[in-house]
Amino acid sequence: MRTPSPILVSLGVVLATAFGAAQQGARGGEWTRYGGDPGSTKYAPIDQINKSNVSQLRVAWRRPAVDPSISSKVPDFSYSNNFRATPLMIDGVLYSPNGIGLVEAFHPGTGKTLWVQEPFPDEPGQGLRGDSARGVTYWSDGTQRRLYLVRGEYLIALDARTGKPVTAFGDNGRVYLRPGLGPRATVYSWTGAPQVCRDVVIVGTGLGGSMTDAPRRKEQPPGNVQAFDVRSGKPRWTFHPIPSPGEVGNETWEGDSWAYSGEANLWSLISADEEQGLAYLPLTSPTNDMYGGHRLGNNVFGNTLVCVRCLTGERVWHYQIVHHDLWDYDLPAAPILADITVGGTPIKAVVQLTKQALVFVFDRTSGRPVWPIEERPVPGSDTPGERTSPTQPFPTKPPPFDRQGVSVDDLIDFTPELRAEAIQLVKQYRIGPVFTPPSVRGDSPGGIRGTVQLPGSVGGADWQGGAFDPETGMLYVPSITGPFTADIVKGDPKISNLDYVSGTRAWTPGPQGLPLLKPPYGRITAIDLNKGDQVWMVPNGDGPRNHPLLKPLNLPPLGNPGRSAPLVTKTLLFVGEGSPVMSSLGSRLRPEMPASLAPGAGGNKFRAYDKATGAILWEIELPAGTTGAPMTYMFAGKQYVVVAIGSREARSAEYVALSLP
Repeated sequence: MRTPSPILVSLGVVLATAFGAAQQGARGGEWTRYGGDPGSTKYAPIDQINKSNVSQLRVAWRRPAVDPSISSKVPDFSYSNNFRATPLMIDGVLYSPNGIGLVEAFHPGTGKTLWVQEPFPDEPGQGLRGDSARGVTYWSDGTQRRLYLVRGEYLIALDARTGKPVTAFGDNGRVYLRPGLGPRATVYSWTGAPQVCRDVVIVGTGLGGSMTDAPRRKEQPPGNVQAFDVRSGKPRWTFHPIPSPGEVGNETWEGDSWAYSGEANLWSLISADEEQGLAYLPLTSPTNDMYGGHRLGNNVFGNTLVCVRCLTGERVWHYQIVHHDLWDYDLPAAPILADITVGGTPIKAVVQLTKQALVFVFDRTSGRPVWPIEERPVPGSDTPGERTSPTQPFPTKPPPFDRQGVSVDDLIDFTPELRAEAIQLVKQYRIGPVFTPPSVRGDSPGGIRGTVQLPGSVGGADWQGGAFDPETGMLYVPSITGPFTADIVKGDPKISNLDYVSGTRAWTPGPQGLPLLKPPYGRITAIDLNKGDQVWMVPNGDGPRNHPLLKPLNLPPLGNPGRSAPLVTKTLLFVGEGSPVMSSLGSRLRPEMPASLAPGAGGNKFRAYDKATGAILWEIELPAGTTGAPMTYMFAGKQYVVVAIGSREARSAEYVALSLP
């Protein structure tokens, strides 16, 4: 047997150490992946900002979401204030998609522009329109340094030094992604950040164009996951979330429904274990996420966490989190890779947070549950042609991190009058435990308006996910307690071949412009993943405590229902309140429900918490609410925390950087 040379042995040790460290947070004072590391821990082991000095934090610099060199070119230039990006910090440079999806490089100490990506010549509107992506990803082989992003219908590779397209990648720097979705796709879109694992770059598929939560026809494009060679851009593999005959899971699609059903896409974020060469794909619900009479069966790989080999796309294991989804309970957050110790046994785990406020913890190599998962009976549907799964999976540990299901006992009760009005309101709806199916909305007077679903489809955890501290084994999860009216109506045969389609999909209003249910309406929960126990829970924000009917009661914080992303460091937990820009959802808001109380609506505060207790140590009122996930880094001996903010008002979105004096 040939003996490896000392150089190769040393190289192997270095690579193994680097890959292992990649699962343990951002290292070296940098922030090299969207979630801090490929395992999406959102953790940085730096501690210049700590309990003793966090009260001195102040704004160090601010930077608009779109560089003036772009925004000044068009007199009526505009973009969405839902600026959801998180920058990377690598080798003394910050990189981020801007408010229209072009990458900008800027100085980490001042926020000053270093370069701005130029649109491709054939982009419509001179490339000055677009949407904010959540992030970019970085790759280097020691010589080349590249950034990968999805903008429009293309995966693009840029030279990290100059921002110019890498012409050796794909077609002069980009790969066209729509063909990978098959012939039913009319457009491709995705606001996620690509993931690089080994020598492939992996992308998902978002909603938009031909892919939607509530299609009117059962024939839809599948949400294929695609991977490309990191150097050349050549296709390496495609994972099909809707399996064909002979493939694992096809038997869960009755009546050949696999042949026409679509979606089951990966709209969120991908995590990877580079050491083991595995990627983790959180998939969403199949065609029409509130009616499934045309796709009877459990519908694997819809709502399924899938582990694949990075190099080949081969499925290693999978676990379906929701059977035959009717609740829009897609897997919304990046899986978190966590090295934990349970009962004295070290476990390399993967953690999937869900909208239904559950924490699924698996051995990330084998897919075995760390704690038993029970199939428990759930309510059935009375919709003609529908057949729900008789059971759904529930982890025995950790316990749910937010409220599940609705009963009369859950209704608002600050005063007897408010409770009485809430009881009358809820008589218009069907209520019940979690997984109570959507209801056919009655058109006649006194008819049911739908099912009050809790958590709602923007509830529990969402794309902001959680943060994991590898030194303590603690998981921190912001969540939303927001009910949703799950109603369906008969399909119009003139425009639909579905028997039933989604109805108003509105947030459920409460009495006097207040929430229907008891608080908190937004919370942060700390979970010890070594034990599977909750350690503390605190409301996130004031909520409606200053409402005219509540102010005299001198209530404690009630929590804002904002999509708020966490950041954990060696010393502190940082969480914002989310932003009201998230609740600007048109018909989903009823006139009697203020936008500030809709699920997804937050506030302008950004806070540092004591990791051990949840006590607030510091807070600042920012110009707008947080819309992106915060990150942190060291530069020139100083620690910075950067977060994207935005508002429904005219104020433009921007980055805000915080540091000590």
